[in-house]
Amino acid sequence: MPKTLIHAIAETLAAHRNCVRSGNREWQAKHAARLAQLADRLPSGSGIDNGTTIDVDASTTDRVVLRTSFHHLTDGGMYDGWTEHRIVVRPSFIGGIDLAIGGRDRNGVKDYLYDIFVQTLLEPVDLEA
Repeated sequence: MPKTLIHAIAETLAAHRNCVRSGNREWQAKHAARLAQLADRLPSGSGIDNGTTIDVDASTTDRVVLRTSFHHLTDGGMYDGWTEHRIVVRPSFIGGIDLAIGGRDRNGVKDYLYDIFVQTLLEPVDLEA
């Protein structure tokens, strides 16, 4: 069964953390490169115009922390500012994931972010690609 994107991120974060702790710089760099590849699969565009990053320092064995911004538009289609968001992803006891989205809920953006991130994080990934 293929792993989901969030599973691949969590496993790579754990491996990276272990290499930092043990001083294995070679594999630490390899895991950091893998995290960058996985971050490229996170939401970008459609308002998430600066992409999404993995907050390695804030992530732990029981949560993955992502950071993103949303570029808002007026009703007339003109850009009208940004909101910053911290997304904490935790495994759910009944399957799937739980998301907590911080930041201002301007124009109900948190519902949109929730839908986009759940869909993306639960997509299967080919770890060989």
